[in-house]
Amino acid sequence: MREALEQDLNKVLNGAMEMLGTVERMLPVAAAVLNDRDGARLEEVQALDREVDAHEARIEAECLRLIALHQPVARDLRLIALVLKSLTDIERMGDYVVHVAEDGEELSRAPALKRYVNLTRMLERLQEMAVALRGAIAARSVPAAREALTMDDEVDDLYEQVQRELVTYMLEDPRNISKSLILMRVGRSLERVGDHMENVAERVQYWVTGER
Repeated sequence: MREALEQDLNKVLNGAMEMLGTVERMLPVAAAVLNDRDGARLEEVQALDREVDAHEARIEAECLRLIALHQPVARDLRLIALVLKSLTDIERMGDYVVHVAEDGEELSRAPALKRYVNLTRMLERLQEMAVALRGAIAARSVPAAREALTMDDEVDDLYEQVQRELVTYMLEDPRNISKSLILMRVGRSLERVGDHMENVAERVQYWVTGER
C-alpha cells in the first residue's frame, strides 16, 4: 500500500514539474514575440498555455483521487497540498506569459519605443527561476528554493527600473504614452510571474521542513 502511494505521489509531483517546465518553455517564445517582433509566435505561446491548463486539470483530479484512496499521513498531505496550491500559481504564470506575448504582438505593429533591456533580463531571470524551482522540487532542496526567492528580488528590482524609465519616456514626449503603458503592463505581468514562482518556492520550504 505504501509503495503504491509513493508511486502516485511521485506521479503528481512529476506532473507539477512538467507543468512548470511548460511555462519555462513559454518564456523564450514570449521573449521572441516581444524582442524579435515575431507576432506570429503568439499562437505558439497560446498553445503551450493550453497544455498548462490541461496539466492542471489532470493533476488536480489525481491529487483528489490520492486523498480519497490512500488517506495519506501529514508529510504526504503536505506534498499533496504543495502540488494542489501550486497548480493555481503555475496556471496563473502561464496566463501572464500569454499577456506578455499578446502585448508584444501589439507592440510589433509599430516602430519600437526602445530596446527592452530590462524586460529581457526579467524574462531570462524568470527562466532561471523556473529551472531552480524544478530542481528544488526534484531534490527536496530548501537551498534551491531559497535561490529562487533571491532571484525574485532581482525581478522586482528590474520591474521598478522599468517603471521609472517608462515614466521618464512619457514625460519627455506625450507621443510615447501609449507604448509606454503597454510596456508597463508587460513589466507588471512578468513581475506577477515572479510572485507566483515565489509562492511555489515558499511551499517547497514548508513541504521539506514542515515549518512556514
